[in-house]
Amino acid sequence: MLLSKEQAERYARHFALREIGLSGQKRLLESKVLVIGAGALGSSALMYLASAGVGTIGIADYDRVDLSNLQRQIIHRTNTVSVKKTVSAKQTLFEINPDVSVKLYDERITPDNIRDVIETYDFVIDVTDLFESKFLINDACVLSGKPYSHAGAVRFEGQTMTYVPGKGPCLRCLLDKIPPHEDAFTCSQAGVLGTVTGVLGSIQATEAIKYLLDAGDLLTGRLLHFDGLAMRIRTVNAALPNLECRVCGKDPSIRSLADNRAEYDEITCSLPSAEKGAAI
Repeated sequence: MLLSKEQAERYARHFALREIGLSGQKRLLESKVLVIGAGALGSSALMYLASAGVGTIGIADYDRVDLSNLQRQIIHRTNTVSVKKTVSAKQTLFEINPDVSVKLYDERITPDNIRDVIETYDFVIDVTDLFESKFLINDACVLSGKPYSHAGAVRFEGQTMTYVPGKGPCLRCLLDKIPPHEDAFTCSQAGVLGTVTGVLGSIQATEAIKYLLDAGDLLTGRLLHFDGLAMRIRTVNAALPNLECRVCGKDPSIRSLADNRAEYDEITCSLPSAEKGAAI
């Protein structure tokens, strides 16, 4: 793979990094990352993935840009209010880096379609807001052997971790079941500072890039917590995979997404349509 003169200039700062260099940049250009959610966390993750030259970026979201999104979802613009978020995001990514191929999934991600959507990607980034979506992504990635980054944010704080098959716990290892909806605040209910989602989304993009390059230490077996008010970052060891985990344990009860469906449907059927599958 030969890089053009424009590409050589665009990625010059990467060439200076021992962990990337020319061969690493070529690897990024040949890689594929899927981002599920084009909201606040997704905004910074998507923009940095495109800037870094990740060759194929998938965006899954079925919502439209709302004026209230613009306080934190920096990939969107005032002139794209009411436009599909996937379309708005693609426009921004193309303006950042026309090298990147962007694939759009203008549909709600469900147990019926998620494994087909994630199949061709090297890494998945979960930037959704609701626990039922996060657990669905976790289960699909575990069952498909896909590495992925999980993150969530509310108010002035958030957390993130990375799952790599065989190298650390998944989300269900840490939290077995989807919390009741009334116990789980979303940012629309509790508020969120846009810069906090920017920090966490940038970390997720960093994790994806590191995985693609096989560089550094990933957040596998570690949960990173960011507190914007105290300006404190700490990581907590999440130990080893839970042998009793229902999806990646020794004797899992979730062996296919059909086993996930009852739990997923029970939660989503009770939600207002505006909240189903929402991104932060």
